[in-house]
Amino acid sequence: MNTTGMATAMEETTRLDDLPVSCVAHVLALTSPGDVCRCAAVSPSFRDAAESDTVWERFLPADYLAILLHSGSGSGRPPPPPSSKKEAYLRLSDSAVLVGDGGDTAVWLARGSGAKCVALSARKLSLPWDDGEFSWRWTPHPLSRFAEVAQLVGCTGLDIYGRLPVSALTPATDYAAYLVFGVAEEGHRGLSFPDQETTVAVGGRAASSHAVCLSPDEEEARKFRGVVDADGVRRPERRDDGWSEMEMGRLRVDETVAAEEEVVVSFEVLGWYPKRGLVVEAVEFRPL
Repeated sequence: MNTTGMATAMEETTRLDDLPVSCVAHVLALTSPGDVCRCAAVSPSFRDAAESDTVWERFLPADYLAILLHSGSGSGRPPPPPSSKKEAYLRLSDSAVLVGDGGDTAVWLARGSGAKCVALSARKLSLPWDDGEFSWRWTPHPLSRFAEVAQLVGCTGLDIYGRLPVSALTPATDYAAYLVFGVAEEGHRGLSFPDQETTVAVGGRAASSHAVCLSPDEEEARKFRGVVDADGVRRPERRDDGWSEMEMGRLRVDETVAAEEEVVVSFEVLGWYPKRGLVVEAVEFRPL
């Protein structure tokens, strides 16, 4: 190829900056929120595309406007509408929004992926009622995002269930469910034995089941040697917000799961003996 031909070929080469902003936006919408923010530094045209509603609408749930309307319910005034889809995304990923009757459910977006996160308050859970209303005490808690938490006053059989429609989660996403809890200031009883179990089921089919212990105690664990494999028992983790959380199990929302089906999670203490002092804040569903 002669010099003239080479010059012509170079002139005909399409550079990234030559692509229409709408085309770049379409490509960015197929990535993740984190990738979009990084690509904004590539060039002015990429920055324009990274700010477009076309991109950020891809990361928002279909009901994002309805969720945002609840974000100002605590003040009694509706919040100002977001100026862009990106602002809507940032609002939902910065903090949880309380929705449902009495604000008993919290919803937010995982900032890295845009997947929906959901927390069911203690009021949304099924709790055991050995002694009727005297089994649990409903009380405000300074660390809770909800109006009330449930404190176990006393029971012998302890099993906690939570239900969430599959449609409330992001499709084609792997999730983990967590029991968010604490213990009463005056102490607890019956929560240290490694004879506790969590189960996660989707559409009536068990997805995972694990042996757990909310308040591990080595002395109590020794009593169960030969009865329970205490070495394989899951332990809770301390969170930055002051609560503890126990992973209850994992699930995947995919095309094999019908939207009308439910995710059911449970925590159960298998032994029938006195228990008290557990403080239940929520059950959370978060993407992995």
